[in-house]
Amino acid sequence: MKIAGAKVLLTGANRGIGRAFVDELLRRGAGKVYLGVRNANSQSFPDDPRLEVIHLDLADTASILAAAAKAGDANILINNAGFMAGTGGIAAPSLDGARQEMEANYFGPLQLTRAMKDSPVFSSSGAIVNLLSFLSLATIPAAGTYSASKSAALALTRTVRAELKAKGTLVVAVLPVQVDTEMGAGLPEPRLKPSEVASDALDALEAGEEEVFPGQLSKNAAAGFKANPAAVQAQLSQYVRPIE
Repeated sequence: MKIAGAKVLLTGANRGIGRAFVDELLRRGAGKVYLGVRNANSQSFPDDPRLEVIHLDLADTASILAAAAKAGDANILINNAGFMAGTGGIAAPSLDGARQEMEANYFGPLQLTRAMKDSPVFSSSGAIVNLLSFLSLATIPAAGTYSASKSAALALTRTVRAELKAKGTLVVAVLPVQVDTEMGAGLPEPRLKPSEVASDALDALEAGEEEVFPGQLSKNAAAGFKANPAAVQAQLSQYVRPIE
């Protein structure tokens, strides 16, 4: 698949990895990019006629359906928007963060993907790119409910891939380690650059790869996990929040 000339619906487009996707999509010649953001009136993007800002709140069914209708000619869906509460399970003060993570990282992308079923995304010329996390595979207890939501999202990605195989739709899982964004500020260093994630994700899309670990940091983590998943999990399990 080629990005050049493609029409793309991108969620969480206003900052971090999403903002890096905007630049990379334009650089590769995307024909149209719908920029899904929660507040469509307070964003700053390049002055480019290929860009169109649309309101998209993944916790609001009406917003999701309206965005899907607006971007009904898109053939690539990039589910990039996400949320991390940064709390443990029992250590969390309430379930509010966990519920918000599942809404943003699992239910929202599921509902948006379903809403695009009549678009070119669901065709042999279509693709879905889901921004997940290395924590889909292994869990940091200090962000345990986030890991749970991303594990659910990985299972969903593989489910959608199987369901759309007959249609020829490419479904890509992107599994980075910690990234230098506002969301990743509390995660260990070193961190990936957002541009690394966006670039490697789109490279994988153009190459027809189904799962990608962007940047050398992610590749190293994936190799370590493949060699000894129990050892990687034991290392990550040291990061625990105290129960008060």
